[in-house]
Amino acid sequence: MVKLDVITTRGGDGGETSLGDGARVRKDALRVEAYGTVDEANAAIGVLRLHAREDAEADARLARIQNDLFDIGADLCVPGEAGARLRVADTQSARLEAELAAMNGQMPALKSFVLPGGTPGAAAAHVARTVTRRAERLVVALAAEEEVNPAVIRYLNRLSDHLFVLARRLNGNGAGDVLWVPGATRG
Repeated sequence: MVKLDVITTRGGDGGETSLGDGARVRKDALRVEAYGTVDEANAAIGVLRLHAREDAEADARLARIQNDLFDIGADLCVPGEAGARLRVADTQSARLEAELAAMNGQMPALKSFVLPGGTPGAAAAHVARTVTRRAERLVVALAAEEEVNPAVIRYLNRLSDHLFVLARRLNGNGAGDVLWVPGATRG
């Protein structure tokens, strides 16, 4: 169990932070950037939940996703072999994929790319999706330099797809999607 008695430790005042294994690294280290951006995605999903709370099923899914993202942060903050430490599992990605398929099965096929927008909930889902894609890019970059649990990359990839489909759901199952019209503004 986690217990946080003191929030201000002053340990990071010199521009360093501690990883989950106790190692000290610069706050701009790629690993810290990666799990920091996962945290940012989690915050964006928190805002999305404010716009999706009327949809109890979506809100429950997003609550599970927020917990998963904390699991990912815990996974990423411990480099190398973690022993008994928490690691993300492919079952979490499989759950996302099943939810995504169920939502997508209720919508018409797309005939164009979707512009981010529509309802406030859909717009918030697109913001969360793009932050998730940035987190994924950072984790991929980290994996090129250090060992990273591959299940983390798979999860973030599925999550961005999930958020895209959720945006369509929040746009009336695609009826309110704002579609890209190639060259429409060239005038």
